[in-house]
Amino acid sequence: MSSSGASIEIHDLRKSFVPRRGVTVEAIRHIDLTVPAGEFLAIVGPSGCGKSTLLHLVAGLEKPSSGTVRIGGAAPEELVRRHRLGVAFQDPALLPWLSVRANLGLPFKLAGLPVNQKRVLGLIDLVGLAGFELARPNQLSGGMLQRAAIARSLCLEPDVLLLDEPFGALDAVTRRRLNIELERIWRDRAITTLLVTHSVEEALFLSDRTIVMERPGAIAQVVQTPFPRPRTPELLRREDFHQLTDQITLWLEP
Repeated sequence: MSSSGASIEIHDLRKSFVPRRGVTVEAIRHIDLTVPAGEFLAIVGPSGCGKSTLLHLVAGLEKPSSGTVRIGGAAPEELVRRHRLGVAFQDPALLPWLSVRANLGLPFKLAGLPVNQKRVLGLIDLVGLAGFELARPNQLSGGMLQRAAIARSLCLEPDVLLLDEPFGALDAVTRRRLNIELERIWRDRAITTLLVTHSVEEALFLSDRTIVMERPGAIAQVVQTPFPRPRTPELLRREDFHQLTDQITLWLEP
């Protein structure tokens, strides 16, 4: 495994919204965080604690009220402009009239680059979709759609991969299977990765560290994942894995 990607530096980050009723809502109160290059960081917390807002700030989809986000020393908008951020959300958002192969070619076209068909086919194979290159989205299961979305997010070899509940809409069995697949895929690339998830088990299985957020928008705990890689399905049955899962889950209770 070779580490790649860029470090993320977040300093005194704050984000407030003013909805229609005119009352200021503090989504991110104060966050200082450093994510070294090549680290897989998971973010868990109760609903409304600012997990997705934090990810959107790192992605440049939202602007902070104050504080800074730097990725490899540059603003997120600069990374977006250079197509160095890979993003996958709960909705895979594949174009329904295009094949899997053509959907993976879109990032190249949007960046004004020729489609690297060798890389596209390599990623299709990496995520376990070989044989489905010409399939349309309506011919794929939910898990296969998410595999394609993750492959698409890796097409331009991004410096940072941002995942916002990518498996949240899937059944438990499929979700666990894709956790195992994502761990394998990540070990092959080791890109700096931020994962937002409601599943503590998912966070611990995939991450190097897990940050536990609390309302409104602050980091309550930071947990170093003690389990070595590669992570296999056997880890999910270990007593120490379940004990740590229960401990973090207790922190999430109101």
